[in-house]
Amino acid sequence: MVQSLQTIKRPIEKELKSFEHHFRQMMSSQVPLLDKIMFYIVRRKGKQVRPMFVFLTAKVCGLLNESTFRAASLIELLHTASLVHDDVVDDSLERRGFFSINALWKNKIAVLVGDYLLSRGLLLALENKDIRVLEIVSNAVKAMSEGELMQIEKARRLDIKEDVYYEIIRQKTASLIASACSAGAASVTTDEDMIERMRTFGEKIGIAFQIRDDLFDFGTDNVGKPLGIDIKEKKLTLPLIYALDRATKSEKRRIIRMIKKDSENAAKVKEVIDFVNQSGGIEYTREVMYAYRREAFTILDTFPESEARESMRQLVSFVTDRKK
Repeated sequence: MVQSLQTIKRPIEKELKSFEHHFRQMMSSQVPLLDKIMFYIVRRKGKQVRPMFVFLTAKVCGLLNESTFRAASLIELLHTASLVHDDVVDDSLERRGFFSINALWKNKIAVLVGDYLLSRGLLLALENKDIRVLEIVSNAVKAMSEGELMQIEKARRLDIKEDVYYEIIRQKTASLIASACSAGAASVTTDEDMIERMRTFGEKIGIAFQIRDDLFDFGTDNVGKPLGIDIKEKKLTLPLIYALDRATKSEKRRIIRMIKKDSENAAKVKEVIDFVNQSGGIEYTREVMYAYRREAFTILDTFPESEARESMRQLVSFVTDRKK
């Protein structure tokens, strides 16, 4: 049975409260406009899943310290910066039920805010000589940018195969969760084998997390995400890739033409969704997601049993069984 986030947080509850206070202070700025925007960002923060991965990983691997708090801050700053930039790239006007930064302050300011958040995090690591954590996070920034650009390139041609899809989500989404887990480990140990195991663990979870998100697009649950939004944005996700691979040539051409030319037509989008549902694409995608989760659990089980490890297992179940 999947526990609530409040129960999962129990082994790191004190650290998360301390982190929230520390993070709020760090987000303040002497530039009035920037301070106003930072206050707005802090007010609309999400579930803080990534800092939870940092703290739980650190607790599984060793004893939490100041470096762990800085690693969690760096990950959260990177994540926030990526969301601000994503909203500009996608021209999104909402984020978690709030207006996006670009909706309120326009694209130019949003891009600069994203840049500020990223540089704030990098300086935090440099000032404290957290070089290993800085290396981990810098690699994640590179991977996220490459994954986003690869997806944009492939969306134009609509020719994504399954292996390319995994590579895109490994870079675009999983790299950040992988960096949260490896940074948490690196904050408490210099054991490179342990850090690498946690990085691989995080990568498996990140891939499963994104696959779960992709399933929402096909109406597998009643969620806030609009039905068929990925299809409207011409993104080929695993359920659709699977369905297209098993379609006849004529049917494949018809569906791809529909996505290219009629992605704003609600009836045509529903036709694509029905095509995927009838192909077995949803069942296949779920199986893949759970396979990645099992691989992650196998890695997690190589670490000593503890309350933190059990909470980590529950957090993994939470992000893959979530309803939104």
